[in-house]
Amino acid sequence: MAHKSDDHGPAGQDFPGFDPAFFEAYFIKDPQSLTMNVARAMENLGRAASEWLQPRERGEIEADAFSAPIGDFIRTMSALTEYWMSDPRRTLEAQTLLLTRYFEIWAKTAQQVAGDTDASRDEATNNKDRRFADPDWFANPFFSFLRQVYQASASWADALITQADGLDEITKYKARFYVRQITAALSPANFAVTNPEVYRETVSSNGMNLVAGMKMLAEDIMAGGGHLKLRQTDASHFAVGTNLALTPGKVVARNELCEIIQYEPSTETVLKRPLVIVPPWINKFYILDLTPEKSFIKWCVDQGHTVFVVSWVNPDSSHAAKDWEAYIHEGIEFAIDTAAKATGEKQVNAIGYCVGGTLLAATLALHAQTRDERIASATFLTAQVDFTQAGDLKVFVDEEQIAAIEKQMKASGYLGAPQMAAAFNLLRSSELIWPYMVNNYLRGKEPLPFDLLYWNSDSTRVAAANHAYYLRNCYLDNALSAGEMQLGGKTVNLRDITVPVYNLATREDHIAPARSVYHGNGFFGGPVEFVLSGSGHIAGVVNPPGRKKYRHWTNGTAAETLDGWLEGATEEPGSWWPHWQEWVTEKDPRRVAARKPGSKTMPSLGDAPGTYVLARA
Repeated sequence: MAHKSDDHGPAGQDFPGFDPAFFEAYFIKDPQSLTMNVARAMENLGRAASEWLQPRERGEIEADAFSAPIGDFIRTMSALTEYWMSDPRRTLEAQTLLLTRYFEIWAKTAQQVAGDTDASRDEATNNKDRRFADPDWFANPFFSFLRQVYQASASWADALITQADGLDEITKYKARFYVRQITAALSPANFAVTNPEVYRETVSSNGMNLVAGMKMLAEDIMAGGGHLKLRQTDASHFAVGTNLALTPGKVVARNELCEIIQYEPSTETVLKRPLVIVPPWINKFYILDLTPEKSFIKWCVDQGHTVFVVSWVNPDSSHAAKDWEAYIHEGIEFAIDTAAKATGEKQVNAIGYCVGGTLLAATLALHAQTRDERIASATFLTAQVDFTQAGDLKVFVDEEQIAAIEKQMKASGYLGAPQMAAAFNLLRSSELIWPYMVNNYLRGKEPLPFDLLYWNSDSTRVAAANHAYYLRNCYLDNALSAGEMQLGGKTVNLRDITVPVYNLATREDHIAPARSVYHGNGFFGGPVEFVLSGSGHIAGVVNPPGRKKYRHWTNGTAAETLDGWLEGATEEPGSWWPHWQEWVTEKDPRRVAARKPGSKTMPSLGDAPGTYVLARA
């Protein structure tokens, strides 16, 4: 592109910050090809819409499935709006605050166009928001203006909630969650014409990125049976039993609800007490056995544990009536019985991860009532036993929303995997939804292969009776910590649990917040070893010592709050796994000859990882 000169000198000299050459990559060079490809992209978008509509028209997906969450959203946001609109002075203050910020941004943009780029350079240096990693979000006045307006609007919306003193805490909590979802969705990074990177790719490829992206969108809705099955990784690189879940072992027992896997020993002697691991049923167990380098299961085997793992069935309509008690008796107790039969031992060490830990706590409380002492120690990994501070998932739990979920489950016998996956992705939408929406559907690029995200996308269904009991008794009524949960005709109480407890929380957990896990310490009747790990719900748990990542904190002083505990805690580098090994070994250091799975009394039913884990939802 040629630039003319006039009496004022070279083009752009009057506006040093506005160099026409800087915008070269944004000029459309082949409008005809771009128009044709946009039409092709719209055709693929139409296919995507058809894939979404057809199952609803056939009645396979209820039209009112989302009516309860939408109703709650409307009520919450109406309450927030009413608070700010009910007082004219309050409304004026809110509007003035936002408009003042907009004027400041406009003035700063004018300075940038005039050549003053110091402010934008400083902002780029200090930027920690990955959505705005492209340099043009700061160097280009147009995109810089969009970014600043968005960030100011998002901060203003958050302030509206923080300063809404007339709202009750539950409404404020829900409003904050919903506003966070709205602001995450409306980021200029999520739209082709307002994202500099996507805009440049669209121009340079004449829109082929949009053609590929809309084709991928149609494929993902088809794969989800009318729901968007957002691909977060290239699934073609992974297969369970081929390059995931490789620790050698045998399926030694099976019933309707689970398979029990016993792993091959890798040491000549093993700890006398076997180890029974109870993973959550809302995901598959191989998060603890991803690859040999990351496998907690393999690491435990290498430390001399005889490891048994519960591999839950991916339930269908035939499991509709399998409730909380069924998961105790046919899951945890079935695993304990299997370990006893395979090893001859009367006691086990047990680990419960996430909701598997909640179930393990309920089982221990029930065992205390029946004087069942088969579990000698319990380890809880990011597991809540009290749900007072249960985090953002509580947004989805109230009487109306639970009733809607129960109605939906009554028809199918289970909660579908797409609904479960969507709820968990929403907790971290800025990381688990929108980056992939942009990369996949606007840029038209396949996501990179990542084992953890493959596992995350390998969703499971949840049995209707079990899920309804969990939502009502834990999230809604908080019956377990209140000592009001009914199991087996008995009222169970966590204070009856006197076995040693190792209670792990992770500092950035969005599912089982660290403060909630810490609060649970006070409900147990015996000694509790609380440990805090760095990172989140998955990475903070699956953190092998060899990787030397993150940190963990131990030996804090007993306090009312997690912050108080941290003040006296010892910060340790790396993984918490060796600390747990020392703790569990101290309880019973005795060792015996290694035990091979598949004995005459318990013949092998097949190789690990078994068959239940292979069922896709």
